[in-house]
Amino acid sequence: MFKKKLRPFYRFLRMYILRRLYGLKSVDKTFYIQGKSIIAKDLKAGCFVNLAPGCLIYPKVSIDDYTMLATQVMIIGGDHKFNTPGRPMMFSGRSVLKETHIGKDVWIGAKSIIFTGVTIGDGAIIAAGSLVTKDIEPYSIVGGVPARLIKFRFENQDDIIKHNEMINKPYQELGYGDHLLLSDIESDNN
Repeated sequence: MFKKKLRPFYRFLRMYILRRLYGLKSVDKTFYIQGKSIIAKDLKAGCFVNLAPGCLIYPKVSIDDYTMLATQVMIIGGDHKFNTPGRPMMFSGRSVLKETHIGKDVWIGAKSIIFTGVTIGDGAIIAAGSLVTKDIEPYSIVGGVPARLIKFRFENQDDIIKHNEMINKPYQELGYGDHLLLSDIESDNN
């Protein structure tokens, strides 16, 4: 009983401290980090964005509401230039880092790699171990190396419209509040 009452306070305090330690100034108060990750300080994240342990997120990334990144997801790119004659790659500098946008209600599976500069549409699902090199359509399910369309999440336009209406409402209006983040998520899933 005491543990259930103390847990919400612990989670709130933990996330407050982690946001400060990571220097994250542009993330919602409901943003949640489950374990140690490497995250650029300029990350922009909406409400109820969840990062599992071991993620690596480069600069210029924005993640919208209700999006989940599984264990060891990497958003990387802008690597060394390799086409400068007469100069080793290690001394050729880096490409310009492009902005990356991940939409609302996206699920990115474990060990997926997302190249910087892509846009992942609302409601998309990226299968575990995928390599995303191009933009992903809303509500598509993709997988593979490189990621390719497997199928769409919803079968008809009415379902997409209904889902879009939901994800574009404020979470408080939907009855999603801080209590969901602060609840004992692990025991809710058992």
